Amino acid sequence: MSEEGTALVGCTVVITADRRKRELASALERRGATVAHAPSLSTIPHLDDAQLVSRSRELIAHPPQVVVATTGIGFRGWIEAADAAGLADALIAAMRGARLVARGPKARGAIQAAGLEADWVAESETAAELRDHLVAEGLAGLRVAVQHHGNGSDGLDESFTAAGADVVPVVVYGWGPPPDPDAHHRWIERVAAGRADAVLFTSAPGSRSWLDTARSAGLVDAIRSRSVAGDVLLAAVGPVTGAPLQEAGLEVHHPDRWRLGALVRWVVQHYSDPTAGVPTSAGRLVMRANAAVLDGQVLPLSPTGLDLLRTLAEARGGVLPREHLSDLLPGDRAGSHALDAAINRLRESAGNRDIVRTVVKRGYALSVVR
Repeated sequence: MSEEGTALVGCTVVITADRRKRELASALERRGATVAHAPSLSTIPHLDDAQLVSRSRELIAHPPQVVVATTGIGFRGWIEAADAAGLADALIAAMRGARLVARGPKARGAIQAAGLEADWVAESETAAELRDHLVAEGLAGLRVAVQHHGNGSDGLDESFTAAGADVVPVVVYGWGPPPDPDAHHRWIERVAAGRADAVLFTSAPGSRSWLDTARSAGLVDAIRSRSVAGDVLLAAVGPVTGAPLQEAGLEVHHPDRWRLGALVRWVVQHYSDPTAGVPTSAGRLVMRANAAVLDGQVLPLSPTGLDLLRTLAEARGGVLPREHLSDLLPGDRAGSHALDAAINRLRESAGNRDIVRTVVKRGYALSVVR
């Protein structure tokens, strides 16, 4: 397996997305990650919505001069809904004479999939750029169909109406509550407790919902501390998605290209640092939130063994007193003999008895290569 294919070994990655979660999870798992699904919102399609079909009939009868596609999944869903009602061909025909505008490449791809061509694409993938471009061109007296995503119109309807357009809003899907509220809350708590290596966000509404839950639970400060310390990576598909988190003072990263594939590659690159971890006599040791990776292999450690090794790794070869390490053992097991047994089990799990040194009358230390 390539270095890229093992970059995420031992990492626990939380996916907050409902849409395309399987695609994202598969890409991460191929690179060694353990993936937790904890969507912060659900996607509610409107394929049987009578209003969506009614709007399609209205646009067929009175074709628009401008069609705005804000999301790829939304535009595809619109065509699929029209097709289910036997209207797809007529709707596409009504759009052929219109100026087709896309809020980014995904929306453009959906337009092309319908056999149409986008006349203009917002490079920043923001509603603001799209709005400013069309308003500057002039919309007075034009009929404008705006396909909305789950977060509403982003002010497009109001701006276009103020510019003199006859706006026809088309709502294809909306946002609902988390599909698994328990998982949503549980993984936010685990992030705050240092039990996740990375959290990925793919939509601004999803980021906002995740943040609202963290704020309600009083965990934002703890998550912020973890993020600043580098204990957890918060990564968004783009700056618009990460904006709610950044406004709350959280450190958020995103790739230069705002795509799921680019997000995965960015996370892989982040965890591919060959200098990460601690060089030991048994190989390089990298501690993850829920695992220890020695020389590229996840060690079969108990929770107690993981805590002991993490503490020794943080000391980076410094000698830790027996009393200090004994405090990491479960309550009634604390003691000199129990600690010696736990260290021996740790050495066996690592497959190298020299990885932890015994320092006579002082304690234990990780065998670090300097």
